[in-house]
Amino acid sequence: MHQDLSGQVAIVTGGTGGIGRATAELFVKHGARVVIADIDTEAGDALAAKLGPAALFKRTDVSQMDEVRALVDFAVSRFGGLHVMFNNAGISGAQHPRFLDDDLQDFQRVIGINLFGVMAGSQCAARHMAQNGGGVIINNASIAGLLPGQALMSYRASKAAVIMFTKSTAIDFAEYNIRVNVLAPGHIRTPLTAYAEPGVSSEVAERIRVAVGAAFDVNQPLKRTGRPEDVAEVVLFLASDRAAQITGVVLPVDGGITAGDPVNHLREIQAARARALAG
Repeated sequence: MHQDLSGQVAIVTGGTGGIGRATAELFVKHGARVVIADIDTEAGDALAAKLGPAALFKRTDVSQMDEVRALVDFAVSRFGGLHVMFNNAGISGAQHPRFLDDDLQDFQRVIGINLFGVMAGSQCAARHMAQNGGGVIINNASIAGLLPGQALMSYRASKAAVIMFTKSTAIDFAEYNIRVNVLAPGHIRTPLTAYAEPGVSSEVAERIRVAVGAAFDVNQPLKRTGRPEDVAEVVLFLASDRAAQITGVVLPVDGGITAGDPVNHLREIQAARARALAG
């Protein structure tokens, strides 16, 4: 068993930046032919050109079923098949600190991309895979789909739904030799988590990154900023023969956030007691 993807054809949605870009690059490095799907045509064409003949770009809005069908048909017609589907495209939606202030105007768009896009991609890919010996579907959720919390309610709901959908399709598709797994990335350094508005200087963007990174570290046992490449390596593993017996798994890539509270409360309690005694 190995992680060589030679002879494999993969689709990566949301493939022009962040986790999607890192995955497309890694897949090509390991021998796969990759169709990069995104709505950013300029970035998609540039990335495909950079990666060479093993990569093609197909503009795709994953919230539209006809475009997802066309994407799968494109991969099959241009590269001769489809073995790996990475449903990665996603958006955070409007960021309201309190749900009471959320007008839910972007709910349909968030659900359309984050959930429907995964469902459409999974179904279209599986219809081909079921008739051609099987394949691998990998969905991208988030720790926000595992851990309850404040804010981003549409996003949290969409990612929780992706997790349940993945587990269900892992059972449903098993008879066709199709493995289905889902990632739950934590705080990964991507444009989605930059918290810097477009157009700000690189100096300001870096200051924001450092400040936000410190806030992210509070509930993360490993005090290390996650990179898109960290997630891409996990996608590669799940796509490869090394994961041949793995399906229906939710795999956090989060520096330990979902493992539990990183604060040593006994130490904090003892320190508080010592301060009280000293006072």
